[in-house]
Amino acid sequence: MYFSKKSAEPTPQEETAIWTCSQAGCSCWMRDSFSFEQDPLCPLCSSAMVQGSKLLPVLKKH
Repeated sequence: MYFSKKSAEPTPQEETAIWTCSQAGCSCWMRDSFSFEQDPLCPLCSSAMVQGSKLLPVLKKH
């Protein structure tokens, strides 16, 4: 028997605006488009979050 894996196409990525937690020990971040507040607080440690950007996979819009 022979099984072959199809070569998957690479997921397209784009530079995305995000919010990152300002607390040194916390690694929480979220996409800017998923935030309901203008200046969100970290959902894990309640610290202030700062804006940044990250290379992330493109989300499909339905």
